[in-house]
Amino acid sequence: MKGIIGRKVGMTQIFKEDGTVIPVTVVEAGPIVVVQKKTEEIDGYNAIQVGFGEVSEKRLNKPLKGHFEKANVPYKRYLKEFKVDNPDDYEIGQEIYVDIFEAGDYVDVTGISKGKGTQGVIKRHGFGRGRESHGSKFHRMPGGMSASAHPGRVFKGHRMAGRMGNERVTVQNLEIVRVDKDKNLILIKGAIPGPKKGIVTIKETVKKR
Repeated sequence: MKGIIGRKVGMTQIFKEDGTVIPVTVVEAGPIVVVQKKTEEIDGYNAIQVGFGEVSEKRLNKPLKGHFEKANVPYKRYLKEFKVDNPDDYEIGQEIYVDIFEAGDYVDVTGISKGKGTQGVIKRHGFGRGRESHGSKFHRMPGGMSASAHPGRVFKGHRMAGRMGNERVTVQNLEIVRVDKDKNLILIKGAIPGPKKGIVTIKETVKKR
């Protein structure tokens, strides 16, 4: 499983030789550093823990400082794990760059979606509006709850107003259009979750096209 951590820069477009326009999201990915190796014998699964992003020492607590000092790697702001077949293929302190991917690869991108606060049922779930004329007082309300004498309550999961966004979202099967190792950039076709400067995880796709 190939994977890397990155920061979303924004969206732009590039042109093919035939003039076709491709909308792409630019991600500043890596380099990430291997902080810990996890094995099936000790931890029950094979994985590597990697760090991304610089952080000052004063923003870390003592357990995290000790964790980085034990591995003899610089302090990192974000830690994530990637499952691998053989952790022995990696060394603690090894840096992983964007060139593990290449143009034409398909990836799954995970991030935290934009938070939109508390929203009503029209924006949150796409409900239709009520009529706007002839004395109607039903405009943007949710409507009936199907909760009269029986069952006498609202079922869990009923679509109502509430918090929208700010959730972990994965978009699958996105194509990598270009990889720039010198600038640590990956250009991914289409949109990915999260705001600008949001942290995303890019992994080799689990559903091959």
